[in-house]
Amino acid sequence: MTLKKIALVPVLMSASLLAMTASTLAADVPAGIALAKQQHLVKDNGAEPATLDPHKTEGVPGANVQRDLFEGLVTSGPNGETLPGVAERWETNDNKRFVFHLRANAKWSNGEPVTARDFEYSFKRAIAPDTASPYAWYLEIPTIVNASAILKGEKEPTTLGIKALDEHTLEIQLEQPVPYFVTMLSHTTTYPIYRPAVEQHGDNWTRPGNLVSNGAYTLSSWRVNEKIELVRNTHYWDNEHTVIDQVDYLPITSQNAAMNRFLAGELDLTNEIPIEHFKRLNKDHPESVSITGYVGTYYYTFNTQKPPFDDVRVRKALSYAIDRDIIARLVMGQGELPGYTLTPEIVDGFTPPRLDWANWTQAERNARALALLDEAGFNKQNPLKFELLYNTSENHKKVAVAVASMWKKTLGAEAELVNQEWKTYLDTKTQGNFDVARAGWIADYNEASSMLDLQQTTHGNNDGKYSSLQYDELMKATRSIVDADARNAKYTQAEEILAADMPIAPIYQYVTARLVQQRLGGYPNNPLNNLYSKDMYIKAE
Repeated sequence: MTLKKIALVPVLMSASLLAMTASTLAADVPAGIALAKQQHLVKDNGAEPATLDPHKTEGVPGANVQRDLFEGLVTSGPNGETLPGVAERWETNDNKRFVFHLRANAKWSNGEPVTARDFEYSFKRAIAPDTASPYAWYLEIPTIVNASAILKGEKEPTTLGIKALDEHTLEIQLEQPVPYFVTMLSHTTTYPIYRPAVEQHGDNWTRPGNLVSNGAYTLSSWRVNEKIELVRNTHYWDNEHTVIDQVDYLPITSQNAAMNRFLAGELDLTNEIPIEHFKRLNKDHPESVSITGYVGTYYYTFNTQKPPFDDVRVRKALSYAIDRDIIARLVMGQGELPGYTLTPEIVDGFTPPRLDWANWTQAERNARALALLDEAGFNKQNPLKFELLYNTSENHKKVAVAVASMWKKTLGAEAELVNQEWKTYLDTKTQGNFDVARAGWIADYNEASSMLDLQQTTHGNNDGKYSSLQYDELMKATRSIVDADARNAKYTQAEEILAADMPIAPIYQYVTARLVQQRLGGYPNNPLNNLYSKDMYIKAE
């Protein structure tokens, strides 16, 4: 169960002309493998998706389903590499102007062709203020022409730098060179949607019978809090290489319940593994335990606009007092590493800086934390009291209980634990109605900027409302740096700024730990945890 650092195959690392031509991966069934007669995949999704609209999604549960329903210009391969999707090839000679050539046989689930105009409409819809996309910022990050001005209300969405040159040729123009731009285009925000369905059904366009998709699957039924059922999209351009006929997504919030259903043979893979059962499962069912690297970090975010968390001394005190070794080794214990930076070590090409406080002993961190909190005016006579918000999950609760105990023992601080269901939790964080909140950030592409952009002032998921002009300017400067080493040196500086300001408290670096049935073939080692059901198959037992 050793974790591997998985390299992202670079797509654009220079300004030279580059064209990609290849076929996207599909189910690769080895010779001699007998397939089950019933190709029915059942997945534990961890929670009920807040929406199936790819332009309004901000959480993993929704994105998991959308990867099966929709396909963007590119997709993420089994090792995190960027592969052609609807675009069969593309080129650029300056990393600013990109031209994508779409497959002539790409179709929607109703048989209509997928065109460059569909992508132009979809990008402009995603950034339009009326859409209220929580990921609209994602189109600003690579500096797509006019994206920033549109988000500020200075220009109309129609001016976004994306244009259909003809039915199968799409042009995207950036304001400055971004060498890793194509790697960003497997994200749900860049997925195309079917305009007639949106215009006919409005907000109800994602319901069964209304939703028209262009991915390997289409929506058959959706029983809220019970099951989302997908079936093969027979019009998908690569349908002949798809093996799985039906995919069920179950919103199981209890890791124990998911484990029991897996052991009973009712699930093909779980979303997580219950912490307290990990060692037993690894001993009794080692063939089913899958641990892979994951480009993400688990952390607590401070509401920097709300006293006393607007005081860096309070933020540092709470962060220093968390014993990350105990959380990673004993509370989690599935291969997680202690987290001291926002960017995890597994990110391609990135080496975290050696931060002073990360090299202290826990006793030294505790002593410094106590002194800082005292300086901020909190002590035994005036203890710090606040709420710690987390979304409903047995694993999140275990971490919260452990951390709250550390704060109480070390600092005398009293954290009241507040748990909310996924959709409510997202709304609470977005509205800023919290003191300290559990959070996790999974990279949208395997590059440090996908982690570090999160703390920019204008980032749509900067729920703690941290703002630093120095940090913003530094991240802006990284966009056009072609040399990966030089770019990563800037990312190191960004982490040092975060360590000084401590807007978040990194706790541990994620791994993907789940149970996978031996009958499931094609399960990938994807560092982004981007799973595509079309790449899998069920073996005969």
